[in-house]
Amino acid sequence: MSLTLLTNDQKDVLQEVSNIAMGQAGNSLAQLLGAFVTLSVPRINIVDVAEINVAIGKLIGESTEVSAVRQAFLGTIRGEAIAIFHKDSHGDVADLMGYDENLSDTQKDELLLDVANVLVGACLTGIGDLLGTSMSFSAPSIMAKDTPASMLFQPEQLNWRCALVVEVNFALEARNFTCHLTQLMPEESISTLQTSLDAFMESL
Repeated sequence: MSLTLLTNDQKDVLQEVSNIAMGQAGNSLAQLLGAFVTLSVPRINIVDVAEINVAIGKLIGESTEVSAVRQAFLGTIRGEAIAIFHKDSHGDVADLMGYDENLSDTQKDELLLDVANVLVGACLTGIGDLLGTSMSFSAPSIMAKDTPASMLFQPEQLNWRCALVVEVNFALEARNFTCHLTQLMPEESISTLQTSLDAFMESL
């Protein structure tokens, strides 16, 4: 499915708003880890939910093994924020945060949950502030561990027809750490988002 539900102007504004908010998230991650964080330009697409794994596989690499943390967000705009970590990313995080090398599985999960919570909170709060919308978040939870990116989602469990996918990847300088922060919004939230984007453009 092509990006037909957003006008070119709406897409451009969403990309700019996401870029600002993702930058704030990157700064928060840099402060947490004491390391320089780089991030990509936001990638935006609308996909049929049945094709969500294909879309994520193209963004990340179909056979790339990942772990993922999910957080639902609710409010004027609702959806899911998914932080997708390349395999063994917790090792770099643990090293930067002064953990011992031999982490338990519980400690590995806690590190990814902490990083995801920082990224999601900063990013979505930034988007909400810019667009004048309020959002609340669920607690982060482990969604998948050491799973191929192309098998990350179970589309039949998403009661949506299509989803807006906004993705940015974060990396640490001189480290193997990579995290893709992905926001998924169902069709009704896309309509609400359009209204917020139009109001934002009118306010400029």
